Amino acid sequence: MNNAASYHDWYDLAEEHDALSGMREWRGKEDSTLYDHAEIRLRLEKLKTLRQNRDDQGLLFTLNEGIHGNMGGMGQSKLYAQSKIGTKHLIEEYVNQVSDSLLYLADSTVTSIALEDKIDFFKRASLCFGRSALMLSGGGQLGNFHIGVIQCLAEQELLPKVISGSSAGSIFAGLAGTRTNNELIQFLSNQNFMDQVAKEAVIFQNIAVKEEKVDKKDLESIINNLIPDLTFQEAFELTGRKINISVSPHGAQQKSRLLNAIASPNVFIRSAILASCAVPGIFPPVTLWAKNKDGQKQPYLPSRKWIDGSMSNDLPIKRLTRLYAVNHFIVSLTNPLVLPFISDPNNQNELLAPVKKLTKAVMKETTQFNYSIAKRFFRYLPSSVTFAANTINSVVQQDYIGDINIMADVSSIRPDKLLSSLSVEKLIKLIKDGEKATWPKIAAIKTTTQIGRVLDSILEDLEQEAQISKLLA
Repeated sequence: MNNAASYHDWYDLAEEHDALSGMREWRGKEDSTLYDHAEIRLRLEKLKTLRQNRDDQGLLFTLNEGIHGNMGGMGQSKLYAQSKIGTKHLIEEYVNQVSDSLLYLADSTVTSIALEDKIDFFKRASLCFGRSALMLSGGGQLGNFHIGVIQCLAEQELLPKVISGSSAGSIFAGLAGTRTNNELIQFLSNQNFMDQVAKEAVIFQNIAVKEEKVDKKDLESIINNLIPDLTFQEAFELTGRKINISVSPHGAQQKSRLLNAIASPNVFIRSAILASCAVPGIFPPVTLWAKNKDGQKQPYLPSRKWIDGSMSNDLPIKRLTRLYAVNHFIVSLTNPLVLPFISDPNNQNELLAPVKKLTKAVMKETTQFNYSIAKRFFRYLPSSVTFAANTINSVVQQDYIGDINIMADVSSIRPDKLLSSLSVEKLIKLIKDGEKATWPKIAAIKTTTQIGRVLDSILEDLEQEAQISKLLA
C-alpha cells in the first residue's frame, strides 16, 4: 500500500488488507457498541417503506425529524478508523438512502410539495446538518504537501466548498478557490505549475545560502502566476467556493482577521495571501488592497499592516463555524512547530499519542501561566520582546486537530530550518506525500460529507429554479 502509484492501486490493496485483517467481516456485521445500530436500521427501513409507498409528505416529515451526521452515534471517529476502505455497511446504506430520499424530494416531478416548502425544508436541513471545511495550515515550503491533498480531493470530487488557509496554506486555498474543479485538476497537472514550484525552490535557496530576506517582488511573482487577480466576492461568484485567509496584526491593540467574501468581499485575494505569508524577519508587513466602487484598487485599512496568519489563527475553527455553520473539519497539517506534539486521535498505531497529549497539555498550561505573569511587565520591555511573547503564547494555545486529520511527516525537518532550501525533487515528493496521506482518509471523507454535499447541490438547483419561476411569472 505504501508503494502504490495511484489511489486505484492503493484501494485494491486496502481492500485485500481488510479481508486479511477481518475488517471486511467487521463492516458487514451491524452490531457494535460504537453506535446505535438498532436506531439506524429502524430509520433506514422506514425511509425505504415511505419511498416505496410514494408517501412524499411522510418522507418529508421523517427527514424533518433529524438529518445530522451523528444520528445514532454514526459520526463517531472510531467507526472510520477500523477498515481501510469504509465503515459499517449499515451506516453507508443509511447515508445513501438519506441522500437518495433528499434528491427524490428535490426533483421537479415531485409536485405534492410546493417549491417554497421544499426550499424552506432544505435550507433548514442544511443548517441543521452543517457542512465540512478544509483547513490548510502554515508550514513554509512544507505547505506544498497541501497541493497533493487538494489534488486528491478534487479528483475524487470531494473538495469542500469552504476552504481556509494561513501562511503557506493561504496560497493553496487561493489556488483552489479561484478555479472550478476541472480547471484546478488541469492546472495542477500542467508544466507551468511545476515551473512555479521550481521558482519557489530558488527563492528559498537564496534565503538559506545568501541569508537574504524574501524579495517582495519574487513572492508577488509566484502568487500572481498561481492566483488570478480577483476579489473574494469575484472568486466566490466564479467557483462557488468560500475561501478564507487568516492574517495576523502587526501592531498592538489589533485583532487577527479572517478575510473572505462575507467579511471583506472587495479585498483582493493576492494581497491577502501576501499578508498571510509575511513571516516576521523574512518578509515585511503588508497593507491589504481592495477594489472600490469605481473598480479601482485602493488600500484597505491603510493605517494597518498584517503578517503571517498562522501566528494567531492557523486553523480558524470557531470563525468558520460561526460564518458558514461548519461542524466538520478536514485538517491538512504541515506546521512543524506543532506537529511533533500533535497526534491524530484516529490513528490507532500512534504509540506516542498519550505522551504527546500530555506534553501538549503541559505546554499549554505552562505557557499560559508564564504569559499571564509576564504580561504585566510588557510596558517596560521592547516592543520586539512583547511581540515575540504574544506570538509564542498564541501559537501554543491554538487547537490543531479536526475531525479528519491529514498530517505531513516532518520528523526529519528541523523547525529552525523551516525556511531553508528544499530541492525541486523534494518539493515534488512533498506533493506526492500529500496525495498519499489523503488516500486512507477518502472513505471517511466520502461518507461523512455525502449528505452535506447533496444538500448544498440541491439548494443551488432549487434557488436557480425559483429564480427562473419568478422571471417566467
